[in-house]
Amino acid sequence: MTDTIRNPLLTGFNPDPSICRVGEEYYLATSTFEWYPGVQIHRSWDLANWTLATRPLTRAAQLDMRGNPDSCGIWAPCLSFADGLFWLIYTDMKRYEGNFKDGHNYLVTAPAIEGPWSDPVYLNSSGFDPSLFHDDDGRKWLLNLKWDYRQREGGDRFGGILLQQYDVERKRLVGPIHNVFAGTGLKLTEGPHLYRRDGWYHLLVAEGGTGYQHAVTMARARDITGPYEVHPDNPVLTTRERPDNPLQRAGHADLVETPAGDTYMVHLCGRPLPDTQRSPLGRETAIQRVVWGEDGWLRLAHGGSAPALDVAMPGVEQRAPAAEERYAFKPGALPADFQWLRTPHPERLFSLDARPGYLRLYGRESVGSWFEQALVARRQDSHYCSADTELEFEPEDIQQFAGLIAYYNRFKFHYLAVTLNDHGDKVLSVMGCHDEWPSGRLDIDASDAVVLEPGRPVRLGLDIRERELRFRFAQGDAGWQTVGPVLDAGLLSDEGSGRAHGYFTGNFLGMAAHDISGRGWQADFAGFRYRRESR
Repeated sequence: MTDTIRNPLLTGFNPDPSICRVGEEYYLATSTFEWYPGVQIHRSWDLANWTLATRPLTRAAQLDMRGNPDSCGIWAPCLSFADGLFWLIYTDMKRYEGNFKDGHNYLVTAPAIEGPWSDPVYLNSSGFDPSLFHDDDGRKWLLNLKWDYRQREGGDRFGGILLQQYDVERKRLVGPIHNVFAGTGLKLTEGPHLYRRDGWYHLLVAEGGTGYQHAVTMARARDITGPYEVHPDNPVLTTRERPDNPLQRAGHADLVETPAGDTYMVHLCGRPLPDTQRSPLGRETAIQRVVWGEDGWLRLAHGGSAPALDVAMPGVEQRAPAAEERYAFKPGALPADFQWLRTPHPERLFSLDARPGYLRLYGRESVGSWFEQALVARRQDSHYCSADTELEFEPEDIQQFAGLIAYYNRFKFHYLAVTLNDHGDKVLSVMGCHDEWPSGRLDIDASDAVVLEPGRPVRLGLDIRERELRFRFAQGDAGWQTVGPVLDAGLLSDEGSGRAHGYFTGNFLGMAAHDISGRGWQADFAGFRYRRESR
């Protein structure tokens, strides 16, 4: 599509975008939550086409999420460039349910986007969504929301936006802490970013929560510590009153200026399945053109406050993703699209060198473990898609199982697993978990278990058609056969749990091995194929 960008810009789980420009290049960072390595950073030359540049948090000194609950870990990174360095601010959230939030904010730097990235500098733990602002006078300021565990009557636990100076030489926050903005009536004020323009400090925040009431609001002040006056047309961006818009949950944004002086806003959004409020692709990243009015306030270029699906950008041609991705497993590193869960010690989970041409997984803790789980997967980025792999696995016990998995979190997954039955037969079984604790339980349909021929590989596949997920398998010269019932693909989403606040990630498709006997039994996967299907 020429001269137009079709949203979302980054499809599949890519929330909380932070963007910066260095010369002619743009860099965009998004949250990764419990998936390792931490933070996705994409690169673009034209704002329309993006490639994954790096995931910078790669070692234990920077990030260790073992024990972090679902949807904790890396929240809302902020990426900027100043003084010849990239500056990356991030939260490692250790707990988020209930009155308390235990989140620790850190800073790492690098001379180039590929690194080397420094060991972290600890900043504070007063609240999440930290952001670093580089002022014109050379001073640097950290912003983050203040978490108020009390939740007073008529209010919420989002206690305003804090501002404090960061001392580069001493590598610590210094001076007084200013609470500069209490937010608007939309409440749940978070995601702050600060900009300087025409003598004003412009504060952009996310409000309304990250669900279907999400929004972007703005305020400005002559002095960095305020007082901040609220934008007369807030919210600047939202779909809270537009359930017909294909880009729902619009909010949590950042701004970037092109070399030509045009301004664009990147923001998160969600694309729910038709006639539902379930988004298995998770929160994605979109882009909008914005303009500064004669009154000095920022607004959407196309008018109103609802995001546009198609954004005019003369001179660009947005490339469609490949219809099929084939991944070969070679010695060295995983293919870039794949991640694993929580641990900075992947050598205990998998190896690409033990058997060249295969991904060897070492079965560890149970599916859904918050500590050490051998699960390697990539994002689902289309409502119509398929995936398949070939597995060699000879279990010795019912406590050993491996296979193909569609995974959202510990209580929401569908798993086509090879294991043993009570008679010692090698079987293929469909496992799933469909709810929250304490009602959440593992469902295994033993009546659909398929006896496999031992000593031979088995091909495993799945097909997703919007709300429906169906597993299939093949062994030897036989063609594909379906196995198990039609499953609910919409369950694997933020909203699929029925919780009031949902979760924050997206569905992943990949390979898993579990050995709850503790023997670390191995499973070998020969390649992986992912296909985006036409309707």
